[in-house]
Amino acid sequence: MNAVAPAAPSSPHVMNTYGRLPIAISRGRGCRVWDVNGKAYLDALAGIAVNTLGHGHPKLVPALQEQVAKMMHCCNYYHVPDQERLAQLLVERSGLSNVFFCSTGLEANEAALKLARKYGHDKGIERPEIVVYEKAFHGRSIATLSATGNPKIQAGFGPLVEGFIRVPVNDIEALKKATDGNPNVVAVFLETIQGEGGINPMRVQYLQDVRALCDARDWLLMIDEVQCGMGRTGKWFAHQWAGIQPDVMPLAKGLGSGVPIGAVVAGPKAANIFQPGNHGTTFGGNPLAMRAGVETIRIMEEDGLLENAATVGAHLRSALEKGLAGNTGVKDIRGQGLMIGIELDKPCGVITQRAADAGLLLSVTADSVIRLVPPLIMTAAEADEVCAILLPLIHAFLAE
Repeated sequence: MNAVAPAAPSSPHVMNTYGRLPIAISRGRGCRVWDVNGKAYLDALAGIAVNTLGHGHPKLVPALQEQVAKMMHCCNYYHVPDQERLAQLLVERSGLSNVFFCSTGLEANEAALKLARKYGHDKGIERPEIVVYEKAFHGRSIATLSATGNPKIQAGFGPLVEGFIRVPVNDIEALKKATDGNPNVVAVFLETIQGEGGINPMRVQYLQDVRALCDARDWLLMIDEVQCGMGRTGKWFAHQWAGIQPDVMPLAKGLGSGVPIGAVVAGPKAANIFQPGNHGTTFGGNPLAMRAGVETIRIMEEDGLLENAATVGAHLRSALEKGLAGNTGVKDIRGQGLMIGIELDKPCGVITQRAADAGLLLSVTADSVIRLVPPLIMTAAEADEVCAILLPLIHAFLAE
């Protein structure tokens, strides 16, 4: 008797906002997850760079269970002790001054935009303008969507918010030309490595040049580290490879290893812009999220995960380069640490499903870039497993 194939999962009562794969994930352990039918997958996506410690980490789970039993939420009318603990950890690792906590990367970026506008108004600039980038992605609220450089996801949501000047990446002369003689510019807002835009890194020299330009013109340098921060590249924050510091740094994704959390870390130039009543949040800084952030940083340091991200990331990238060498359909392999993009010469969205069918979770972004952002606990053996599944899929796809 033939076994009946399990029905494809569906969510008819959930708003249809995602192009989902026909998979329902039920549990995870380490770098692996299982769907409701028991099929295993190697996770090279980590919830889009969120599950820093993988799934079910034996040091994280009991800490969060303890916190859930103690207190999950407390509003910001009162001091939340772990807010100060996590803020201190972030300040010490960034060299900046203080932190505002929220719940998502979008909220962190929205707060950064408000900080920049308030900075301008405090200087007497009535209509502040912020430099943003082609291919950038900062979120899907109306303001962060306006700062984003993707016309496809902006379509249908106009009028967008004014006050943005858009420039290409890694072109300091273009930045100078776009802003020369404009007294309304207050900030430059960039991702050290663009994530949704296709894993596009800002060059070290460019970052240093932008920092110098912001200093010379008294602008805020705001660096969105939502996807590339929290150890993903092998340093706490990806801009640290350039030896610079931002004035404003939004964080989220990997900071809570899966518990929703966002943060804006500010340096001296921006630390005191917000005063009581200027900004706030109901859920931001709640005890559960704060404990998740504190424990994530503790475990990352105890387990040497920055070093692991650097070494396993280099191993994975080298194996990909070797395995794809000579294939003219591969335009570029780029990124740093465990944030890697493989750009092909044609749209390759179908690889997401094909990889899942073969037991590998990943994503395709910017139409033709395969994105790998696995948990920072990934081993070299698991990286080899990624290659063993992915390389034949890419070769077969490019041969079609």
